Amino acid sequence: MAQAQFTRETAATGEFVRQPNRFTDRVTADSDAAPGDGPDEAGRWPVQAGRYRLIWSRACPWAHRARIVLGLLGLDEAIGIGTVDPIRDERGWRFTLDPDGRDPVLGVEYLAQTYRASDPDFVGRVTVPALVDTVTGRVVSNDYPQLTLDFSTQWRALHRAGAPDLYPRELRAELDRLMADIHRDVNNGVYRCGFAVGQQAYEEAYRALFDRLDALSERLTDRRYLMGDVLTEADIRLFTTLVRFDAVYHNHFKCNRNKLSEMPVLWAYARDLYQTPGFGDTVDFDHIKRHYYGTHPAINPTGIVPLGPDPSGWTTPHGRG
Repeated sequence: MAQAQFTRETAATGEFVRQPNRFTDRVTADSDAAPGDGPDEAGRWPVQAGRYRLIWSRACPWAHRARIVLGLLGLDEAIGIGTVDPIRDERGWRFTLDPDGRDPVLGVEYLAQTYRASDPDFVGRVTVPALVDTVTGRVVSNDYPQLTLDFSTQWRALHRAGAPDLYPRELRAELDRLMADIHRDVNNGVYRCGFAVGQQAYEEAYRALFDRLDALSERLTDRRYLMGDVLTEADIRLFTTLVRFDAVYHNHFKCNRNKLSEMPVLWAYARDLYQTPGFGDTVDFDHIKRHYYGTHPAINPTGIVPLGPDPSGWTTPHGRG
């Protein structure tokens, strides 16, 4: 079998199997913990402005979705934001973008330090996004699917005026099914292609990815957003994969049946979102490319970062809306 990028997350069949999220506590409106305390006996931390810090990477799609949701809801006024360097070394995500190479609030050089403070026995990959409690220095959650839903549902008292409802109650059953399909075949599907070390595992992931993209393209033919006329969490989750597609997934992860720019409906849809405030202004193609091409030596041993593609197409008219 070929060398795996992440050996602990590679099955004997050559399939990439993503590790589970280690920290799954939640910040909830019904927490019994007083401000400054927490969590309560049920593992619920209190909603409190200024207490928590979201650590993200501009390169990571899972973290990117949290950053978009935070901004759309206006929660960037209530939750601090720390940004890690797109290049990880052997100790993981680094705060080298900050003065003295430390997060100015948490005081750590590596996100791994907060993981160890929360669980000294943790041996998996340190991942972003991570919501960290600034009082204790503990990681509250790296559970990226639940984290953004909680921003929408549990932090409502701190949303900005006019914030969108990204997880409408009446749509949740359909949204949950749709987001599960998108996660399995697209969000995680590109990784199942890129990190596969067996031909069959790769081909199965490849077919599932493009079958799902074709279905989503058909769904979006006669509607602006995945759920119709309203922007939801599902659009954000799809966007963060689509915006990386031509820059890294098409080539680096061998997702090369088509480029996004060769799929007319999805390309127009993605440009529509990119040009929406809160989306394109959070995209950093330099960080994206340097991270993927520079930190996966099993896939790209030379570490060369491609100069293309030209990102100017993202700002061209999309004809939707």
